[in-house]
Amino acid sequence: MIEVYEILSGKYDSNVAPVLITNDTVTRGNKYKLFKHSFRHDVRKFSFTCRNVNIWNSLPNCVIDANTVDIFKTCLDKFWKDQDVFYDFTCDITGTGDRSEH
Repeated sequence: MIEVYEILSGKYDSNVAPVLITNDTVTRGNKYKLFKHSFRHDVRKFSFTCRNVNIWNSLPNCVIDANTVDIFKTCLDKFWKDQDVFYDFTCDITGTGDRSEH
């Protein structure tokens, strides 16, 4: 989330930062909601810009309106402190293991 904040607040060079499109027709939530694209291929579906949209859009204005990165981190920690964390310990992890045999 810190990277998304830095990109949207202009702390990254616009030539190298990923493009994040804000949704201008927001009626609820924070005022800097990101537009969520739909994709068919997994390569784009699970990229940085797509994975973070739902989490960013769920943040309140008091977190988003921070003036500096340190204030943003503090507000984000305070907001997430009271949130429920779900961890699926039964999920199947694929793609790990010894790849030297191939």
